[in-house]
Amino acid sequence: MNKRIAGLFLAALVLTADQGSKYWVLHGAHLTDGHVLVLLPVLNFVLVWNHGITFGMFAGAGAKVLLATVASVVILSLLVWLWRSKNWLTSLAAGAIAGGAVGNVADRLHYGAVVDFIQAHIGGWSWYVFNVGDAAIVCGVAALMLESLFQRPPVAPNGAQR
Repeated sequence: MNKRIAGLFLAALVLTADQGSKYWVLHGAHLTDGHVLVLLPVLNFVLVWNHGITFGMFAGAGAKVLLATVASVVILSLLVWLWRSKNWLTSLAAGAIAGGAVGNVADRLHYGAVVDFIQAHIGGWSWYVFNVGDAAIVCGVAALMLESLFQRPPVAPNGAQR
């Protein structure tokens, strides 16, 4: 399998897992706003409608179309990056990010908000509520950051580093 197909496959896998988990939360688990399903001492499912973007920012009226348009441009850019990538990690990371972003755009267009439901916490400290697509986006960005930190500088034909 080449890296382009692998990146696109991962994007489709993330999108399927994201939308499937959201469907289950809305129609199978029957979580209602504010109801908490305790899974582990450090993990809950709780339904939150995110009308904004990261951490609920920019949640004002009329933001839905603007946010979906900006996200769509980002998704197209990620797919171009995935297609032009010279290595596997970049292709997979771009695919993970694109798949998560498509899932969130689909929510925004279908529901007017993104469905978030995973809450990690320790004692009284709680991380923000997120979804499978958000987790894929964070993992993809982390992979790209690590790749850039450990990337070797290119070597010139005469053996000198550029």
